[in-house]
Amino acid sequence: MGLDITVLALDWERLERTPAAEREGVLYEAACPDTDWDAEPGSGWVWPASPEVPWAGRYEFHSTTGSYKPHFWAGESWDDVRQFAAPALTRPLDAFLGHLGMWYDGTDEDDDAPDSGLFPADPAPWRPRLLLVCPPATVSALAARWSDAEPLLDGLREEYDTHAAAPGRWIANFDEFAVLLREWAVVVRAAEQRGWGLLGLPI
Repeated sequence: MGLDITVLALDWERLERTPAAEREGVLYEAACPDTDWDAEPGSGWVWPASPEVPWAGRYEFHSTTGSYKPHFWAGESWDDVRQFAAPALTRPLDAFLGHLGMWYDGTDEDDDAPDSGLFPADPAPWRPRLLLVCPPATVSALAARWSDAEPLLDGLREEYDTHAAAPGRWIANFDEFAVLLREWAVVVRAAEQRGWGLLGLPI
């Protein structure tokens, strides 16, 4: 089957006020609400994510079928091309993709899940690790980094075509890479406008 990702924007203060033992259930309700299972899956934002969690929104990515693979391969593509990118693009895009968990610079030795104390300690947890944890301050930083990167992104096309294009891969070309990054920008901006945080659940 493979790994999926569900991205939630949340009122971080409400999340932190939720008793720690109840947070997992709240997040899974927001990610997979008990609604009409026969309805056609949509794309873009669902506000609220669930009637039971009105302080959360859920983002459905276009053309990824919920899979985490395109996000992973976007990071791999950046790793292939970043040394050929202009430094003015490299710095903000490193930070943007790094904070979103799509690209790693190889210096982080902490392999623990980025749960940031959101869940009670469990010596034998069954819960899969979160794929993304961005409190509101991190979301604001991401928005700033994207504002720096976005005007320069299209200038990466030629180098991408030379060093990172991979027909048949999830992210096969520059257009697919740029579309996914711009979708992430939509996610980040919506959360920032509300002063909310972001979580990525592996479902």
